[in-house]
Amino acid sequence: MRALLLIAALCGCVIASVWPLQMQCYHCEETLLNNDCSAAKFIVNCTANIQDACQKEVLVEAHGVSYRKACASYATCLIASAGYQPFCSPGRVGSVCISCCNTPLCNGPRSPRTSQAPSLVPIRTALFLALTLAMEMLPVIFP
Repeated sequence: MRALLLIAALCGCVIASVWPLQMQCYHCEETLLNNDCSAAKFIVNCTANIQDACQKEVLVEAHGVSYRKACASYATCLIASAGYQPFCSPGRVGSVCISCCNTPLCNGPRSPRTSQAPSLVPIRTALFLALTLAMEMLPVIFP
């Protein structure tokens, strides 16, 4: 039984059903703003275990830049992003760029980078808990 629990914990099966993963993203639609709608009033809770990513769409129009930000399924967002890749020319009128990310509030303002080293994506809490549980059970399973 303990071995089964360990395997389930490692694959995330038990954790996902007990603790739903809920992403938070910025959300605004078809809004022409002087900023990029990254204020606290635009933060929403995404649908747990379904919307696991944040999406940002930037449209460059003749009268300014508009933003659409929302929760999304990561796979669906990647498909949309790939479909609009030929239309993405940042700064050029008519450009439409879609980006996807999977960390909380990642579709908000870009934080200044102090290093050119690639950034690491934080481990999700559920995965961390599953690995912690597995590590604690190893002495019981393999004495």
